[in-house]
Order: sequence, then C-alpha cells, then structure tokens
Amino acid sequence: METPRDPDDGQGAGAVAAPERPPEKREAAPRSLFSQHRYVPLLQFAVFNIACFALFGAAYMQGWIDTIIRSDGTHISIAIFLVFLAGLVIGGCKVWTICRDQQCAAEFDPACETTASRYLDEVAGRSASSRGITGAALRARMTARIAPVRYIAGSLVLLGLVGTVLGFIIALSGVDPTSAGDVRSVAPMVGTLIRGMSVALYTTLVGAVLNIWLMVNYQILAIGATKLVVDLVSLGEANART
Repeated sequence: METPRDPDDGQGAGAVAAPERPPEKREAAPRSLFSQHRYVPLLQFAVFNIACFALFGAAYMQGWIDTIIRSDGTHISIAIFLVFLAGLVIGGCKVWTICRDQQCAAEFDPACETTASRYLDEVAGRSASSRGITGAALRARMTARIAPVRYIAGSLVLLGLVGTVLGFIIALSGVDPTSAGDVRSVAPMVGTLIRGMSVALYTTLVGAVLNIWLMVNYQILAIGATKLVVDLVSLGEANART
C-alpha cells in the first residue's frame, strides 16, 4: 500500500515552492579602526615632562642649577635651555594637533575641513596603487611636520659642542708657557684654566641632557604621527570599499 504524501512537504506536483527569504542586510564595515584612547600621546607628553620638570626642580633645590649658571661665564647654558624650551613648546603644539586630528578622524564629519577630509578628497575615486602613493605622501608630510623638533634637539648638542670649544679656548688663553716658572703667574693661569674647563664641561652636560629630554618628546610625537597616518589610511581604505 502506497504511503500518502504530505501535501505540505513540497514534494507533490501541486506543491508551491516556499518563497526564498531575502538575505539579511549586512552591517556596513566600520569606517576606520581607531584606538579608544586617542589622547594617549598628549597624556604621555604631559606625564613625561611633568616628571622631568620635577627632577629639574629637585636639581635647582640642591643648588646644581645655580652652580652651572655661575660657572658658565659665556651664558651658553642659558641659551641652550631657551632653545630647548622653544623646541618643547613646538613639540607640545604638534602633539595637540595630532591628537585633535585623530579625534576629528574618529568622529569624521565630511562637512568639516580636517586632515581626514582632505585625505579622503585626495584618494576619492583612485585605484589601490594610487591610494598607496597618496598614503606614502601623507607619511612624508607627517614626518616633515614633526621634523623641526628633531632638528632643535640636534642643535642642543651642537650648541653644547660650541660651548666646549669656547671653554677650551678660554682655558688655554690664560696659559703662558714663558711664565710657568713664576709662582705669582701660576695662580691666575690655574684660575683661567678652571673657568674654561667649567664652561666646556657644563655646556656639554646641559646640551646632552636637554637633547635626551627633547628626543624622548620627539619619539612620543613620532609614534602619535604614525598612528594618525595608519588611522587616516584605514579610513581611506574603508571609504574606498563602500
């Protein structure tokens, strides 16, 4: 005996095929892959420099800063410190700019004129290879933007070397070989020699320490700039696929 078929099983001749379910609408891919902590470079910059200025204050309380200033009759150490402060201010402004650009890219608004909107305008409608070239150009621009901080940091060492040379000149200017046998002339020569060596050593020390200080800030700035480039390139690629 033949088993009757279920009319709803879709196998019968008169069965009506069930309508296909429309595919689920997929969510749009995120426009960019941004970190949740976009102000990390600014926080690192602030914490590091607060700690360094705290050490500077401790050195001042110990009288070490006064010793350097009094021993450096050429005042090159003060000039080095002023150049350092200029570089630090420039670095702080650039760190703030980079963090602001990251924030604007994360909250991208096409109506606003930002670094992100300008980059998207550059890569709009371009091929993958062309976008790669534009991304490389963006990296070059970011490197050039932060380069002044690195140049200023390098100039601190050079100014320290200038102070070293001047210190040796001062030290040797008081040495008179013809008067080396005169006891009364030895004391002034030794005093001049000590002053010159103090200038040479202290200016070298100030230039080296402040160079290290500013170069750490430059590295913080460089890492922030690299992250910004990665974020902008990610944003451009995400928009290119939509």
